[in-house]
Amino acid sequence: MGFWYRRGAIAWLLWPVSLIFCILVLTRRFLYWTRVLKSTHPGIPVIIVGNITVGGSGKTPLVLWIAEFLAAKGWSPAIVSRGYRRNAGGHAETPRAATVASDPAEVGDEPILLARRSGCPVWVGADRVQTIAALRAANPRADVVILDDGLQHYALRRDLEIAVLDARGIGNGFLLPAGPLREPARRLATMDCVIVNGFRRESAFSMALEGEVAHRMTDARDRQPLKAFAGHSVHAVAAIGDPQRFFAHLAAAGIKVQPHPFPDHHPFTPQDLDFGDERPVLMTEKDAVKLRHAARPGWWVLPVTARPDTAFGGWLLGKTDEWRRSKVA
Repeated sequence: MGFWYRRGAIAWLLWPVSLIFCILVLTRRFLYWTRVLKSTHPGIPVIIVGNITVGGSGKTPLVLWIAEFLAAKGWSPAIVSRGYRRNAGGHAETPRAATVASDPAEVGDEPILLARRSGCPVWVGADRVQTIAALRAANPRADVVILDDGLQHYALRRDLEIAVLDARGIGNGFLLPAGPLREPARRLATMDCVIVNGFRRESAFSMALEGEVAHRMTDARDRQPLKAFAGHSVHAVAAIGDPQRFFAHLAAAGIKVQPHPFPDHHPFTPQDLDFGDERPVLMTEKDAVKLRHAARPGWWVLPVTARPDTAFGGWLLGKTDEWRRSKVA
């Protein structure tokens, strides 16, 4: 959707439709605000990490960082995701746990990554209120829930809203379908905090994604720094919100990149990576989840880690300490 990032002819042609979409979005939010539509709090603190735009922006690495941060501070975090593009047959709406052994077709790719990296309980479901209830029943020790996306799921009351923007920002500033916005840009002013990934914005925390060591997909113990690929030509595969971010990261390490962008959450098959030569294939960790049962020695995976401002950790600690004090009181 290249026209989402400039105000060209197509964007202006769709602009009247985006006004209708805006009215619907604002009406829905007003109905929840006035309690005409019911919203529910699950009884434990809820942190939502999302965005107001369509597409990935670095939310999942930040969710992992928050889960690790809270666990180190004595909390027992759990994670909830919708499980985007999952297909569980007639049980697609039923909450279920996502584990490292789950089928990505049934729970989604990101929940498996979250389960493997975080060590926390991870559950998926379209109805977040119902999903958190099921998670708590199965994991009574969980005392804080982190949502990977769900800012617009107003049926769930939340304690903290964290918006993540990448370098694409808010695009052309138009709502769907003329632009990438799910809600008007002024919604950012109502967030508890905004984190920007890969650029700087006033009144926002900054975050970087770091990934410098790849591992062979057939043997995760075989690790190589990215600089080991410098000067070599590789096939780079990415089905994330902004594939160019991944390709640029590899190129910055001196790698000769043959880019292969795919739509976000693309359901990979081994044939998708059959490029007709013996050059190595470098892919994101999220994409590797869907190809783990067809791994080949020439395929390499690059995990990334979020590194937010130190100030963000202090801010988050202050919020969670407030929850603990209020619980004691």
